[in-house]
Amino acid sequence: MTLSEIKLLKEIPQNISPLIQAMWHDLHDDWQASHTIAQDIITPDGSWVHAYLHRKEGDRSNAQYWYNKAGRNMCTLSLEKEWEEIMNALLKKEVTIQQIFH
Repeated sequence: MTLSEIKLLKEIPQNISPLIQAMWHDLHDDWQASHTIAQDIITPDGSWVHAYLHRKEGDRSNAQYWYNKAGRNMCTLSLEKEWEEIMNALLKKEVTIQQIFH
C-alpha cells in the first residue's frame, strides 16, 4: 500500500500495522484514537508517532520526552511533512515485513 492509497481510504484495513492505523486516525482528525494506539507501542517507531502526536497537540515537553525515547531530535518540519516522513518510514517497513513472510 502506498501513501497516496492510504490517504484515499475511507476505512483502514485491520491487517495493516497498528502504527499505520494510528497515523490514519490522525489524518482523519481522530487524535484520541491515534494516541490510544501509539501510547501502547513501546518501540522507537511507536515513540516517534507518540512524539509527533504530542507535538501536534502543542505539548512540546511531552513531545520532547517521546522524541528522546525514539532516539530523535524534536522535529522542525511542518506537521504535514513529519506525518509523511513517519508514514513513508512505516510503509517501507511494512513492505519489507510482507516480503519476508510471503
